[in-house]
Amino acid sequence: MSAHLPRIGRRRALQGAAVGVVTLGLLLWWLLPLGEQPPRGRITISTGTASGVYQDYGRRLRTALAKDMPDLTVRLLSSEGSQENVTRVATGEADFTIAAADAVSTYELRHGPGAERLRGVARLYDDYVQLVVPRDSGIRSIADLRGKRVAIGPPESGVRLIADRLLQAAGIDPGRDIEPEADGIARAPGRLEHGAIDAFFWSGGLPTNGVRQLAESFPVRFVPIDADLVATLHRDGGATRYYRATNMPESAYPTMQNGAPVATMAVSNLLITRTDVDPRLTEWLTRTVIKSRDHIGAHVHSAQLVDVRTAIYTDPLPLHQGARHYYRSVKP
Repeated sequence: MSAHLPRIGRRRALQGAAVGVVTLGLLLWWLLPLGEQPPRGRITISTGTASGVYQDYGRRLRTALAKDMPDLTVRLLSSEGSQENVTRVATGEADFTIAAADAVSTYELRHGPGAERLRGVARLYDDYVQLVVPRDSGIRSIADLRGKRVAIGPPESGVRLIADRLLQAAGIDPGRDIEPEADGIARAPGRLEHGAIDAFFWSGGLPTNGVRQLAESFPVRFVPIDADLVATLHRDGGATRYYRATNMPESAYPTMQNGAPVATMAVSNLLITRTDVDPRLTEWLTRTVIKSRDHIGAHVHSAQLVDVRTAIYTDPLPLHQGARHYYRSVKP
């Protein structure tokens, strides 16, 4: 009977079939948008220190990657922080990492080995500088740190980079005018509580567990960082352009802030990789980062700020081609 269908009827039947094929294709694309089989293999992600946001985020990202790419083995490396993380990816010791934009820019400006191979995957969330002292301390500004015992972070951490610059902007030589300690967020809170140091710097997402837990057991407060000090840093040029004056919201640490914001400085965090890392793998990983935001953010508050609309801004690095392909695929 189909042989006797009018020409118009046959045309409509073919059009209907074509629509069905397109619909099926779109459905398959939606279910498996990045290819027929998930990438497999092995990657290394450099994270951060215990009690810090980088390490917590890294662990939860590994869990999300295991769901999307079950044949991908993900090894996590702890680190001192941003500076070590950038070096590891640039030199091939790790494939992906999180690092603050100022640390990435500093590595490039210093022409570190492999700097030209670094590429961005996503802008994630902001780090906030947190200068913590006992509540009854007489330290009210960075200038008051002169002569004090101050934890400024491990040598290869991002907080060390920031603390050194802030101290210098306040007219303090970190090597001569204070008693510098290399404690990071894993040790500094305990040492402050026991009186071994007078203050510590930290730069991390909000809230950071190490600071929050300290506030629950010991009376502490933040020392504000004035916008004028940030403006002084900007005059130095270079990597300092990634710093911005802001306020730590009152909800970050309710037991410390008593409902009041704290003036401070922030810098964006980037997920980075190298040019030689497989584009298809990077595309899948980028998708997982964006897709897992709510799940990871339920445990790591900072991750709630990951957004596909801002993730593409990975300055000072250009996007890796795999990440670029993903963002183009979801562009409205």
